[in-house]
Amino acid sequence: MTTETTPKRGRPAKQKPVQAQAPKKEIFKEHVSTEKKVVEYELLQPGGIMFMLKAGPVSVYDKNTDSIRSIRYIPQEDTVYTEEQTSAPLKRPIIFQKGKLFVNPNQPNLAKFMAMHPGNKANGGKLFREVDMSKDAAEDMTKEFKVVDALNLLRSKPVSDLLAVATALNFKTDRPMDEIKHDLMVYAKKNPGSFIESFDNPIVEAKALVKKAIDYGAITVSKGKVSWTDTNNYILSVPAGRDEADVIARYCLTEEGSSLISEIKRQL
Repeated sequence: MTTETTPKRGRPAKQKPVQAQAPKKEIFKEHVSTEKKVVEYELLQPGGIMFMLKAGPVSVYDKNTDSIRSIRYIPQEDTVYTEEQTSAPLKRPIIFQKGKLFVNPNQPNLAKFMAMHPGNKANGGKLFREVDMSKDAAEDMTKEFKVVDALNLLRSKPVSDLLAVATALNFKTDRPMDEIKHDLMVYAKKNPGSFIESFDNPIVEAKALVKKAIDYGAITVSKGKVSWTDTNNYILSVPAGRDEADVIARYCLTEEGSSLISEIKRQL
């Protein structure tokens, strides 16, 4: 005997709303290749169409053994250390073509020789360097950003600050401001770091005041002797070959010379 179930009357049961799941964020990771790449080297000085680098032996410092060891490049040898190579090795010169040398992944001995060579810039040498495109790009960006920062200072700093820097840099300031700014712009592009450090620098400010005092005749510098123009009273001596304004400015920043800078400001 079977029983039939009849649906219950009334409203249908409420269904709980299904919450939509937020889409998962994709995490992008920088791909770091473990595959060995061709290493590029370039000469630091022009070497012509073809430049031959001697395969050694050359002496290098081995930090693992804390000793001076001799290395040379032998294509058929597994090691670059001279004492570990065969007695009659067949040497081959290392050739830079148009200032470039490319070391393939299947040349580990050449790669090690170039990396350890005393002529490598990384080892303090001045003959060649490894080309690192990512590192070079980062350095170029840093330099360009510093130039931008320097030029922003040139645009935003008040005229008084710009004149102080121009005076400290020995620029003529008795001319139109646009000409002074132009010279400062040229200097800022060539020396952005030095230009940025010139602002809010006590030495620069003191040097500008000292130069102004000399130009206006408040103090006199003659044969290394610095004195007040009106009284001829001695202030200090400048050593031969030293920049007069720089010596006086640095003296003004000492405890002994603090009264000097105050008097210069009063007379100007």
